[in-house]
Amino acid sequence: MSDFYGFRVRAIDGGADLLGPLRGKVVLAVNVASECGLTPQYAGLERLHEELAGENFTVVGFPCNQFGAQEPGSEAEIQQFCRTSYGVRFPLAAKLEVNGPARAPLYGWLTDPGNGHPGDIEWNFEKFLIGRDGRLLQRYPPTVPPDDKGLLQDIADAL
Repeated sequence: MSDFYGFRVRAIDGGADLLGPLRGKVVLAVNVASECGLTPQYAGLERLHEELAGENFTVVGFPCNQFGAQEPGSEAEIQQFCRTSYGVRFPLAAKLEVNGPARAPLYGWLTDPGNGHPGDIEWNFEKFLIGRDGRLLQRYPPTVPPDDKGLLQDIADAL
């Protein structure tokens, strides 16, 4: 694939193509988990999603259970947790793997050296900023919060 939007990723609710309909938006892609010390970032991610939705921006969450088994629930349980605990309305993918031999093709592309931000995912809540054209613009470590000034400036520049 040559861009983010071309990857077929199943939505948490079973939809076959989560990313295609987002083509043309600026996206913050985040691997997420429900039982992580960083899980409260969901609140800030939802706030960011709501505040910038009118500017053709969205957050997309990619649940992953590879780090400390911190996303053990079923897809229905994850969706319910996100909605009731953090009011999450941004799109969520079906559970996937971000590292190793079963790494989802999307995450192979995100971490490919050719895209300028290589290396395995460090932990839950690592973030990738995607431009409207589907190119990878920036990568942020898990501890960078959604209201980080640098992240917000990069989003503003992409919008």
